[in-house]
Amino acid sequence: MKINDVIRGKSSREVITIPPDASVRELLALLAEHNIGAVIVSGEGTAVDGIVSERDVVRKLNGDDSVLDAPVRQIMTTRVQTCEPGHDVDDLMAQMTQHRIRHVPVIENGNLVGVVSIGDVVKSRIDQLTFERDQLDNYVHQT
Repeated sequence: MKINDVIRGKSSREVITIPPDASVRELLALLAEHNIGAVIVSGEGTAVDGIVSERDVVRKLNGDDSVLDAPVRQIMTTRVQTCEPGHDVDDLMAQMTQHRIRHVPVIENGNLVGVVSIGDVVKSRIDQLTFERDQLDNYVHQT
């Protein structure tokens, strides 16, 4: 299974981005509005300048409420792990596990085309296993 397959199976292919100058408070509103755990930081919406997650906010917020008015660029991760649409999902799972990340931007020809979360990967894997089980069940019970 390829990353493209996972993206096609998502209920929404919209990629939510936030500019690096936006406040952390604006970031929190965006996370809540879209019910997501991370946002791609991008000045123009097509390149990946960074990524910022709920975890980043919680870690910075602990003991310092002033972070809410700080720009997102101060808390974002700048060394972002990415993948391409043609990459294998098993390789992505290994990458997510190795780097302990839950969201990976999908880049094609230098442009941001999607985001895959660990939940997307798990759902696609369950769907694949269910399909295979059903095929085997049909084969076994065929007369």
